[in-house]
Amino acid sequence: MLTKTAARSLVAPRPFPLAGQPAPPELHFLSLPGARTVLTPGLEAVDHALAEACQQRRFLCVLGDAGVGKTFAVHHAARTRFPQAYVPLRLGARPRPADLRAHLHHALELEDVAPAEPAAADALIRRALRARPRIVVVDEADRIPEACFEYLRFLHDDLPGGLCTVLIAGQRGERALRAQQMLHTRTVQWLTLPPLARDEVVRTVPVLHPLWQTIARDHLWSLDGHFAHGSLRRWALLTHHVQRALAATGETSPDPGLLRQVIRRIDTSRRP
Repeated sequence: MLTKTAARSLVAPRPFPLAGQPAPPELHFLSLPGARTVLTPGLEAVDHALAEACQQRRFLCVLGDAGVGKTFAVHHAARTRFPQAYVPLRLGARPRPADLRAHLHHALELEDVAPAEPAAADALIRRALRARPRIVVVDEADRIPEACFEYLRFLHDDLPGGLCTVLIAGQRGERALRAQQMLHTRTVQWLTLPPLARDEVVRTVPVLHPLWQTIARDHLWSLDGHFAHGSLRRWALLTHHVQRALAATGETSPDPGLLRQVIRRIDTSRRP
């Protein structure tokens, strides 16, 4: 007779549900065909934290290792829950305040050409930010210089109710963000997203993509332990290459041999 513990281990964990509104294909890593938006604990945590930051109009810092889904979660939550407020900034490496002004000018859909004079550019940006609540999203925020942090502080403090600003950074970037004194009193939450835990892998991956729906739990755990390490990005990468391998062979589902071949071909000692 099975013990209660053994019996529970045989029960398949309930999969996570799909999000109420799917993310657009381009938001998924590699724009993965067939990828679905899974309501993981990380996605829920970001959704709740963003709602609080938006209500209080304060900063939110979202941290996590590469590939855990922090950028996906923030942009999905912002564009689905607050589409009229969503202001995504893609700044590139080491931007200057002038670059930040130019990106804000474009993201806020202001005049065709941003004024060269900083004061004139600031006047247009401040007017647009005062018109209605906004959510400014900055990815790789740990790479921006102090002058840009000061400009974000200036915009936040200039508005009577503040400005909801989401800063996304890798786990190693937390020190750079913590070093910014202005964030200490203006941040509603420091949220860290961990990789998928062992039980979360089998609750997420078969929902993430139909390719994995027929793969046994033990095999999914093995693939995660050898390759994905709880990273949603690495699961998307693996799915992408398995799809290509299936297209080349004409098969409809992956067998263990094909999966081993794909992993040997794409695995590296460094995680993406």
